[in-house]
Amino acid sequence: MSKIDYAIVIAYFVTMIGLGVWYQRRAARSIDSYFLAGHRIHWLALAMSGSVSTFDISGTMWMVALIYLFGMKSMWNHWMWGFLMAAFFMSFMGKWVRRSRVMTGAEWMVTRFGDGKDGRAARLAYALMAVVTLTGLTGYAFSGIGKFCTEYVDLPFAQATSERICALVVFAVTAVYTLLGGLEAVVVTNVIQTSILTVASLLIAGIAYAQLTPDKLAAVAPVDGEQFVSLWPTWRLENVADLPVDYQGYELFGALVVVWVVKGMLLNFGGPGQMFDFQMFLSARDPRDASKVGAAWSAFLVVRWAMVMGIALLAMTGDIPMVNASGQIDAELVMPRILEQYLAPGILGLVLAGLLAAFMSTFAATVNSGASYVVRDLWQPFVQPDADEKQLVKVSYAATVAIVVVGTLIGLSATSIRQVWDWIMMALGAAFVIPNVLRWYWWRFNGVGYTAGTLTGLAGALPLLVLSLMNIELPMHITFPALCAISLVASIAGTLLAKPTDERILVDFYRNIRPFGFWGPVRKNCGLAAEQLADPAESAGLGMTNLLLSAFAIFAAYIAPMYLVGHWHWHALAWGAVAVATIIALRFTWYANLPPAEG
Repeated sequence: MSKIDYAIVIAYFVTMIGLGVWYQRRAARSIDSYFLAGHRIHWLALAMSGSVSTFDISGTMWMVALIYLFGMKSMWNHWMWGFLMAAFFMSFMGKWVRRSRVMTGAEWMVTRFGDGKDGRAARLAYALMAVVTLTGLTGYAFSGIGKFCTEYVDLPFAQATSERICALVVFAVTAVYTLLGGLEAVVVTNVIQTSILTVASLLIAGIAYAQLTPDKLAAVAPVDGEQFVSLWPTWRLENVADLPVDYQGYELFGALVVVWVVKGMLLNFGGPGQMFDFQMFLSARDPRDASKVGAAWSAFLVVRWAMVMGIALLAMTGDIPMVNASGQIDAELVMPRILEQYLAPGILGLVLAGLLAAFMSTFAATVNSGASYVVRDLWQPFVQPDADEKQLVKVSYAATVAIVVVGTLIGLSATSIRQVWDWIMMALGAAFVIPNVLRWYWWRFNGVGYTAGTLTGLAGALPLLVLSLMNIELPMHITFPALCAISLVASIAGTLLAKPTDERILVDFYRNIRPFGFWGPVRKNCGLAAEQLADPAESAGLGMTNLLLSAFAIFAAYIAPMYLVGHWHWHALAWGAVAVATIIALRFTWYANLPPAEG
């Protein structure tokens, strides 16, 4: 990097820490201010913050690697993390979460199951799962940021040591502003970071579009123009021997597509799945704003997909070696090496600042949310029930540091981004998707069932992490269904062996949140007027209609610019038309039926 690039990146870090210090006094007023910013943040800012919090360096490097290796078929892989989550948020889940009026997803368990032993057990189980998941996500971030930064910083150490030093430095800087400012600092800086990332993404996509020529693109799809651009998945990859060792487990691609799609659907039907997502919707001013957060969430991610396609195509049509220090092909190095090759001094610094912004956003949201679970759902109810607000804020500082430290240890043990990510999504994810779905849609499901299903799944997932870090990985298309089955059996057994949740609690839950599903016995006793029960805005039919329309709108909006960057103009035009048509339809089916604003 040039001196101007270093200056831009350093200035950015100083600015972010300054904002953390600036917001420290406001965040320290109360635990509500620290974790939910007092419900005073505009819905558009929350949407920008939520979307950019999933726009991280590790994930972006992984996305580029997938396109580089598998082409447009790699879009199926993204089902594992529920990449159409915003469709569920805007259609019904966002308003459901906001109506619960709690501080964390674990505290929500008391709203659903009551404050008795079973409700508290469910809250504890969810909190443990959330902390494990968010700590794992911190380790995943560590595994990517070191590899990324080492490509730009020359240190007199071996590759692995350099990666660890770079990651530790970035972790330390990011932890400072997360620690000081709480959620409001996270959201404010995320709004700034969204702007930087949008400019950076458009720059990269524009450069790629200008650099790519028909001759270069012919090398990408040498047969009939469809090999790279086709979305249709194949059951078995024929070139698996040519893949990096870390991706050869994707040989049965078709079987993996099945479990990825099932996982994504279950994850999204179960509510905000990244754990910090819950916090964004709880922070909204009212259910109407929470629905709007969901709608705008994906809009700010569109440019990311154009950027990753541009980087992947530049790598595939160029002559830059993608070999790591061990002499092996490493697709996760594609992004940093392409940026260094194609971006001019100054522009490279701006783009790096934007990508570091993405990392800091994800890191901050993850750690802040993890600390909220530790403080609100573990420390306060079980260790210090009478703690005042200032004491709880201090505990949140300690929790933040602890999550960063443990996440760092996981990152130090990992060998690739994919290794940690696949475990989080497909093993740990399988541990809680079934209980999370049942809690929203089945009235008979109780706290004992939730606790049994979640802890049983967690007990099965943790050994897989140990095996993975020992480079012993079992096939996902086997482990995921097995863990889901174990969790399902435990969930149903725990539910049926324990008494139902108190009817008063169920009635209050249904009256306030109005979920659809198997709630017949509760609906009869909820005390709502006939016109309220028949409200089409709360019906499953309208919810599913909006879900289908918004899913097509979001998917089309993602892939249209990807095709445009690759000069596949007819593909881009067709998917762009799908996006426009479904958005117009949503104006009448979704926007016209939003909940009224609350004073």
